[in-house]
Formats: sequence, structure tokens, C-alpha cells
Amino acid sequence: MVSTTDSASHYRHPDRNLALELVRATEAAAIRAVPFIGRGDKNAADKAAVDAMRAFLGTVNFDGRVVIGEGEKDEAPMLYNGEAVGNGSGPHCDMAVDPIDGTSLTAAGRQNALSVIAVSDRGTMLDASSVFYMDKLVTGAEGIGVVDIRKPIGENLRALAKAKGKKVEDLTVAVLDRPRHEKLIDDIRAAGAGTRLMLDGDVAGGINAARYGTRIDMCVGTGGSPEGIVTACALKGLGGFIQGRMAPKDDDERQKGIDAGLKMDYVYEADELVNSDNTFFVATGVTDGGLVDGVRRMGPIIRTSSVVLRSKSGTIRRISADHLAEKWLDDEK
Repeated sequence: MVSTTDSASHYRHPDRNLALELVRATEAAAIRAVPFIGRGDKNAADKAAVDAMRAFLGTVNFDGRVVIGEGEKDEAPMLYNGEAVGNGSGPHCDMAVDPIDGTSLTAAGRQNALSVIAVSDRGTMLDASSVFYMDKLVTGAEGIGVVDIRKPIGENLRALAKAKGKKVEDLTVAVLDRPRHEKLIDDIRAAGAGTRLMLDGDVAGGINAARYGTRIDMCVGTGGSPEGIVTACALKGLGGFIQGRMAPKDDDERQKGIDAGLKMDYVYEADELVNSDNTFFVATGVTDGGLVDGVRRMGPIIRTSSVVLRSKSGTIRRISADHLAEKWLDDEK
């Protein structure tokens, strides 16, 4: 007799994968954003995506609490921090939602805009919303015990290259293209590595740094704190490495973060960003990108591409779905 506690226990005792229900919400948000791609109105795109995501989340059998959301708006119910979502039954969960990660990308018709949901067990997701920015370092599993955000970037690149059996010159580092990263970019290139400069949306950059078979070896720099938590949920399913450190923009925000219980000048490890081994991450492409394809209109069909990650089972799924356009879009927009 084979023990049910062996490595195949997930096969013998499968349980419900909440992400397979949540993907309907990211699909809906991505589809509803389509009429606004390249139209220059990021707020209209965001509103359409938020409304669609919220409507579909209401049908999911779980008791969700938005830990990281859109923030409260003056008009219409939005996915604000603290909002309860789901039908109230089923598992109790924390959520981070971003109906469009890359609203500016969507408005400009650029690549790498995503609709994203990350979920973990209730009480396990760090609420980093009081400090908008976070310094982040993300790699694949090869970086565990090898790189450290406190070390100079050149030292980290040399250590990662050795761990991956590469030359530093063969490494590519994803960095947000921002003036604040000018020295960081110079230091990466001085060390011999190449850069992949991102206009926006460092969630995709972080995930691609941790996935096998991509051209990205590391994602580093200062980006949104909410995106750091979302990325940590995904990294749990990928077995990758992430560290984060709060980067308040001024003394007032620093104090606000301290008052909210956040640690300043402190490096958060993956288990402190999300203290759960049962995380879910779902992303549907709004526009084409390195992680997933964007929404495509094909005559009467709308095709969506999504990626679904779950840490408990270590499963990565890619989901392609065709939707009847007449059910979703108003062609008169």
C-alpha cells in the first residue's frame, strides 16, 4: 500500500482550485477594457474593468476581503481596500486586485497590460497600501540564498550568474523605465548584464524573472507596493525568490506606514509578504505581452489568454477561452 502522505498526495486528495473560478473575473475585466485600448482614456478603461471584475467576483463561492484594491472612489462601488467580495460562503480569503495593471499601457495601446487577482488565506497578506512604493528584487529559484536586496546589484548579478551557470553578460534584468532608476540601470550595464526596460506593469516583469524559459533573469527596482504583494502570491506558485523593502516618498508617508504597522528599513521575505502556502494568482492579458497574449477580436469571437498559478499544488495553467462577442461588447462604442 502506498502512503497518502507521499509526494503524490495532491493527486490522491485533490481539492478545489479557487483560481479556476476567479479567472472568469479577470477575463471579464480584460474584455470590457478592449474598447478603450489605444483611446487615450485610462480612467474609462479602468472603470470598465473594475465594474466587470466586481460583478463576476460576486458570483464566486468564497468570502473574500480586499486587502489591496483600487482605493475608494467618489462614484460607484469600486474594489476598495476592506471591501467584502464573493457570495459570502466558502473559504475566507485575502485578496489583491488590479483590474488593469497598466492603465497607461492600455490607454496608449502598448504591451504588457494585465488584469490580475491574487488570493491567499485570510489574515496572511501584508497590507502595504499605506506606503505606495516598495524596492523589490525578484529571481527564479536559483536566487534563493544567493542574492540579497541589501547587496550591490553587481554582486547580486555575479552570484546569480554563477548559480544559473551563465555569464553575467548573458543575464537580462527587467527594470521600470523611470528617472529614479537611472543609476541602477547604469550599474547593471556596468556589471555586464543587459536590461529590459519596462514602461509600466512590473508584475509581469517579476513573474517572467521567476518563470523557466523566459529571457528575464531578474526584476529589480522601485515599483508599487501592491504589485509587490501580487507578485509574491505568484512567486509562491513558481517557487521563485522575492524580497521587498518599503520606500516611502517622504517623512509623512513613512510615519503613515509605521502607524499602519509596517517596518521601515527592513527587508520583507516572501513569507512575510504573504504568509501562506495556499496562494492563487490569476492574470488575463489586456494587451499582448511576454506573460500572456492580449484580448483578440476574431470576427464574432473574442479570445482571451490567461495564466493561473496555485502554490499548494505547484500548478501553472494556461487558459485560452473563446467568447461570443455579442455577449460582451457594444460595437457602437
